[in-house]
Amino acid sequence: MKTAILSDIHGNREALSVILDSIKKSGAESIIILGDIIDYGPHSDEVIEMIKEFPLPLICNIWGNHESAVMNEEYERFSSERGRESAIFTRNNLSEKSFSYIKNEMTNDGIYEFSLGNLKCLAVHGSLKDIYWKAIRPVDDFSAYKEYDYVFSGHSHFPHFFEIYYDADAPLMRNKKKTVFINPGSVGQPRNHCPLAQYALFDTETGEVSMIREEYDIEKEQKCFSDKTDVFYKERLAKGI
Repeated sequence: MKTAILSDIHGNREALSVILDSIKKSGAESIIILGDIIDYGPHSDEVIEMIKEFPLPLICNIWGNHESAVMNEEYERFSSERGRESAIFTRNNLSEKSFSYIKNEMTNDGIYEFSLGNLKCLAVHGSLKDIYWKAIRPVDDFSAYKEYDYVFSGHSHFPHFFEIYYDADAPLMRNKKKTVFINPGSVGQPRNHCPLAQYALFDTETGEVSMIREEYDIEKEQKCFSDKTDVFYKERLAKGI
């Protein structure tokens, strides 16, 4: 089974539209969403409606730090004043339907455990060190993740795919236990110096992971930003920073 992995859409309608078209062509049978579907971008309501209407089942759809901040009106952990102002603007402009969806149809936590066949999986927006606000990095201590076969995370807006091998009492496997870490990058606010919309495709049978990048109409999305929000979030789309 192929599963599409999405994170950090951030209210970017044009990017999500292209990604959903790509998923339709990919043969994916399900979707994992790792949080931050709202804020920064101008189309939080529209993104929610697109997710609701997409025909594939969602394995999980967890809150990110932006859902948590907006729903709980807790803005102090944003690293900049423009970040706080953007989140407040998003809250003030979300529709009642969007509030209801975030509250009642998303997992009201940034973490979710599940199984894919015989694979034990963890979805977390950030990391076990800080579920919402600290991303997994390839240089981290990964001892806390040993029980999982796959760990899907977002938040950093930087894609990654790597494997960690732990010592284990498993003679048939050369006394090693493997955990695979996947971050699909950001659909709507990439920061890896690539402005393309990004997601990952995971084949549960073969273990193959494909990092997909798709062009979208950046200028069209930029034209929809309000002049009441910082231009930084609009301008960064063109450079992927």
